[in-house]
Amino acid sequence: MRARSNRSVVIVIFICLLVAAVIAYRTKQVGVRDFPRSAGRGPQAESTDARIGPKDIYPDPIRTPGAVNLDITQDDIDQTICNPQWSTRSVRPPAHYTDRLKFEQIEEYGDSDRDPRDYEEDHLIPLELGGNPTDPRNLWPEPFETSIPEGGARAKDRVENYLHREVCAGDLSLEAAQQEIASDWYRVYVASVQRN
Repeated sequence: MRARSNRSVVIVIFICLLVAAVIAYRTKQVGVRDFPRSAGRGPQAESTDARIGPKDIYPDPIRTPGAVNLDITQDDIDQTICNPQWSTRSVRPPAHYTDRLKFEQIEEYGDSDRDPRDYEEDHLIPLELGGNPTDPRNLWPEPFETSIPEGGARAKDRVENYLHREVCAGDLSLEAAQQEIASDWYRVYVASVQRN
């Protein structure tokens, strides 16, 4: 009877150690852009499981779920983002802020490429779609070169311009554009931008 009890204790200890090892491994992996794929996105809450592109073209959804500028709404887009006199320069944070944040976030992501020239500190929800200019939850070090030819910062810029035109033409609501770019910008690229 005593041997059976000792064996149960050993099994419980083994299971606890195994669970701790798995948790430690997953925690380590989060630092190298192998983040949980179903993390929430705050106001843009949507599963990242449905994303069509490879992981390296997206920000970590825990660190960068996206954040909106509460001063820009659907009701005032004619005075703000859709007004030809309005410019992202009016809300863009200073370079010293984004440069410092880029260095910090490259370190947090743990990428092997630590050269800041290989990244654009990008707004997940861009300024021209009412993205928050300074909230770190809306900024991330987006690589120029990724595992696919059209998955880097320049391709996402084309999506930003396309969605901006759609919103200002009245073909898409501001909120819908924000959700589309935050949940899977590459899906928009493949469906609507790449072919143009």
